[in-house]
Amino acid sequence: MHQALKDAVSICKTLLRNGYDAHVINAPLQERLLSARRPGQADAPAVDIACEATGETLLKLFPRVNLEDGKRAMAEMEEDGVLFRFYPLESADAGHPELSLLRVTPTMAAQMSPRERLQLRLTGFGSPTPTGDQYEGFEDLKGGDIRLVGLPDETLRHDYLLAVRALRFAANFDAPIEPNTWMAIVRASVRVNDYVPARDIMEEWRKVAAESMFRFVRLLYEAHILQGLIPEVAALVCVPQQNDKGECEGNVFEHTLKCMEHYPEEGFHYDWLGTMAMLFHDVGKLFTAEYFDGRWTYYQHHRVGAKVTRKILRRLHFAQEDADLICHLVNHHMRFHFMMTDRGIRRFKAVGETPRLIAMARADLQAREDSFTSFNHNMKYLGRAETPEQMLEPLLNGNEIMEETRLSPGPLVGVIRDALLQAQIAGEVTDRDSALAFVRQYAGNAAAD
Repeated sequence: MHQALKDAVSICKTLLRNGYDAHVINAPLQERLLSARRPGQADAPAVDIACEATGETLLKLFPRVNLEDGKRAMAEMEEDGVLFRFYPLESADAGHPELSLLRVTPTMAAQMSPRERLQLRLTGFGSPTPTGDQYEGFEDLKGGDIRLVGLPDETLRHDYLLAVRALRFAANFDAPIEPNTWMAIVRASVRVNDYVPARDIMEEWRKVAAESMFRFVRLLYEAHILQGLIPEVAALVCVPQQNDKGECEGNVFEHTLKCMEHYPEEGFHYDWLGTMAMLFHDVGKLFTAEYFDGRWTYYQHHRVGAKVTRKILRRLHFAQEDADLICHLVNHHMRFHFMMTDRGIRRFKAVGETPRLIAMARADLQAREDSFTSFNHNMKYLGRAETPEQMLEPLLNGNEIMEETRLSPGPLVGVIRDALLQAQIAGEVTDRDSALAFVRQYAGNAAAD
């Protein structure tokens, strides 16, 4: 911190000790102006202070103060080669909240070139001729963080979409947001939802990589933008997440973010729509949550969630085909969680979008650190689903074979069963009647031998 600013802080502390509110006006900007001074510059360095005290009070506390009637600053004081200017602090109860914190004084603005004032949005306008560059309004990203140019609050006032774009950059580049820029975004969150069309927000969102989506959604939530944009998802932070033993492990919102983080792995790195479906896969739990006998249940949350998701996507102006796909995935995301028979696997494959549904089940299990027993069983049976049904099981079971051949339980029944399956695979047996004839003949040949 520049020494002049340190001295200004000491003056503010003196005022505070005497019961008068005070602060250094926009310390980051004044630091920048002081650092930009050229060696040997004639005029003394200056620091502007906002305070609650009147000119007469300042004169009592600091005898070297000069009251400046008719000037914008109410008083000035020079000490150790630094000029301190005192501005009145806005304290009216009915005043606009942002007027309580003076950002730029006329004397500070006068120290800057027209170009600097334009960059700081001090004129009340942005660039006179917008270039359409997505990085317009941001400092060079090579600095390592995401930073709005000039005064972040002023910059956002001219385009609140920059708040969403800053979150998009932070998510895609996995970079931190500069603290003053972050606070400006949080302060502007209500206005982002009020003034930025949902269609424009989604245009920015579509530029977020699938692998970075979980970071983007977390930033939207922490900036309090998600609460206004998709309150149904934001509210999941209040819904308990339970494991199979009925133990609560955080909340559904955190579980959702973990699922979104895992989904793009293993071949789905660019699947934006699938990752978006992962965002909504548990939204139905908000509407189906029921606490009974010491445990939370969410019966039919997938079906309810699909309906809620369609309403949300319509509100966000999704294309119909994209909304249909996402709702389809939400509606069927539970199918692969249960250990299925051959018939169940065949019905699952008939649903459609099976690779995405399998990836959703995998991500869900990874997020919960749950057992993969059922998942692995189903993956093994997927290969069997490619085999015609008559090639998986014989047309007659063991009891039917014994009834037809009058055989007693024993190894021969198993031999006949295997032989019947091979005959089906070879096409020699095609229906139940031919199967009955086959086992009778096979049992007769075995008895003759």
